[in-house]
Amino acid sequence: MIDQPQMEDGERKPDSPSSTLRFPFLSGLWELVETLIPALLIALAINFFVAQPTLVRGYSMEPTLHQEERLLVEKLSYRFHAPQRGDIVVLKMAQEPIPLVKRVIGLPGETVEIRQGKVYVNGQHLDEPYLRQTPYGNMPARQVPAGSVFVLGDNRNNSNDSRYFGVVPLDDIVGKAWLRYWPLDQISLVR
Repeated sequence: MIDQPQMEDGERKPDSPSSTLRFPFLSGLWELVETLIPALLIALAINFFVAQPTLVRGYSMEPTLHQEERLLVEKLSYRFHAPQRGDIVVLKMAQEPIPLVKRVIGLPGETVEIRQGKVYVNGQHLDEPYLRQTPYGNMPARQVPAGSVFVLGDNRNNSNDSRYFGVVPLDDIVGKAWLRYWPLDQISLVR
């Protein structure tokens, strides 16, 4: 047996990997990789399955949401239940190059109609306290098919919504707008 070098107090010197002695930076690099890869995988999983950020583009949701505000979109709850009337949702549709942010107005099986700017669902006037201006226009009654919703912007006079592109399949809904996080002085839950 080969004797290991002894220290003055009689203990043996600890063994050191030769790679650490020759390349001490490799140890630090490996620790960095061990930290970053799991963090990246967790971030990707959260973004894909739970929540993701989005940017409000345009003025169709004013006064509720404004141009260039940043939102956190919650993606999990719609895996367990369908959107509800009044939910603000983010849509990713094939015919639109950027995600749209709109409010759910009509649910599957309901009839939506607009008379003199007022929305009627199944013949009943819809109370919309989030509107700040009087919308104009009419739209004949439309039935919302199963697996779809009817969406409108809160700024009805300046919104590209279901009046123009039709109902939205549930599969085109990314998730529910949950939190406004930018600008910092406007941080709040989205309602």
